[in-house]
Amino acid sequence: MSKPKKTRVKTSAQIAAQNKDEAIVFIREIGDIMREVKRLETNMNDGIAELQEKYAEQSAPLNARISELSSAVQLWGEANRNELTDNGRVKFADLVTGIIKWRNDPPKVSVTGVQAVLALLRNDPELERFIRVKEEINKEAILNERDKFDKGQVAGLKIVDGKEQFVIEPHDQQLAQV
Repeated sequence: MSKPKKTRVKTSAQIAAQNKDEAIVFIREIGDIMREVKRLETNMNDGIAELQEKYAEQSAPLNARISELSSAVQLWGEANRNELTDNGRVKFADLVTGIIKWRNDPPKVSVTGVQAVLALLRNDPELERFIRVKEEINKEAILNERDKFDKGQVAGLKIVDGKEQFVIEPHDQQLAQV
């Protein structure tokens, strides 16, 4: 029996700033690279905008023709609906090149003057059941009075302190005004 091969995994070399001056240089380089990435993203977005505009111009007459033809088919369909739907027994017509359909959007509730409607629903015992009450834990209030919860007084509730993060913010230098 032969021994199994050892797999070696290459890792990228880790570097560490050796002193303050080197850290300053590294931060400057981070800023330079971040600005270059931003320039590339801007160029990409400019290119995308140009492409969108180009194809929008090309597709505009096609979309206009689709709209014109759709309106013509709809007018014909409405005029011949009884014949096409077997006097309303079905809500579609299968034509050789496609199907035309009549569909109703699902019903929805529209509310204007929410407070007034809520007041009317509250005042009628039979309609009060149409008011939804949502209970949730007020986490902001707990954090404001965390001394009442630090010792685990409430099972299932624990205050977790935020994790410390190391942040590098390169300065964007402004050109000197001459």
